[in-house]
Amino acid sequence: MADLSLHALTSDAVAMPSGESWFADPEDPALLVMTDFREHEAITVPADTQIDRAVSHMQRTGVRSAFVTEVETGSLLGMLTAYDVWSMKPMRHMLSAGVTRDEVTVRDLMLPIAAWRVVEVDDLERTTIGAVATMLADYRRTHVPVIETAANGAKRLRGILSAARVRRVLARFDTAAAPARSVITSGPWYRTE
Repeated sequence: MADLSLHALTSDAVAMPSGESWFADPEDPALLVMTDFREHEAITVPADTQIDRAVSHMQRTGVRSAFVTEVETGSLLGMLTAYDVWSMKPMRHMLSAGVTRDEVTVRDLMLPIAAWRVVEVDDLERTTIGAVATMLADYRRTHVPVIETAANGAKRLRGILSAARVRRVLARFDTAAAPARSVITSGPWYRTE
């Protein structure tokens, strides 16, 4: 490992960080767009929460997805996105179960762990933001859990990838030079807020 040393600035003109959004290049490391749960708390909702309350919780916390937990044990059951609640899924469930919207819970709409398609953090460490954008578009996903595998084989939720975040950080990139970006911001699955 290389040594780290301090050095003097050659100029006294150093800009302060601003409130501007952060932008990246498609060739930048993919880890830059992962929400890392070692640094940020994962947003969770209990499985028995009514869906509109769950979306309100997500909006208050500034996210479009939440991990679903078992009420009694707190164990991880699945994932819910705001897109699930805004889609036809609630209506389909209401018709098939004969319930009103007020009776539809997170458990009814969540994507259970068994149905997840995930990215391993080790794979993410070796790829680019552009590759993440392409993967999200190719698989038509708005959110993808990132998993970490321990030496003993145990799996742990490490983070999440969000198509909205990828779009934001690539916003300044020229779409003519980045076909993956144009794919991720269009199509029948894409929704704006």
